[in-house]
Amino acid sequence: MEPRISIVTLGVADLERSFHFYRDGLKLPTTRSPENGIVFFQTNGITLALYPYQDLADDIGPGWNEPRSKFSGITLAHNVKERGEVDEILATAEAAGAHIVKPAADTFWGGYSGYFTDPDGYVWEVAWGAFEFNDDGSLHVT
Repeated sequence: MEPRISIVTLGVADLERSFHFYRDGLKLPTTRSPENGIVFFQTNGITLALYPYQDLADDIGPGWNEPRSKFSGITLAHNVKERGEVDEILATAEAAGAHIVKPAADTFWGGYSGYFTDPDGYVWEVAWGAFEFNDDGSLHVT
């Protein structure tokens, strides 16, 4: 298996609401709309998809359409090149309707990061200082 994650799909309660949060609020690029039934956002590295939660659970199979706990055990991370971008992105996310769950602060690992949740409660970390970037915008992890 090639070491690659191609798509991260978030099961969302309201596709229209989440579409506007990510497209209009966070300014992620897309050529799709909720009328397509699924929305893809192209990022540097992976594609982020939004799909109705119940439909995604049904696609997996019987017994998967269960409410999520507050914390699913997964965070999504957006790493930035400059420390000040962390505060800018957290402010942009909050203006778009995100809930800031941990304001940006210096971290134990020597960086600077904070967390927000999207309209469906998915946790995003915005972080600076952990990694360098490759020319294509992906992280250089050693």
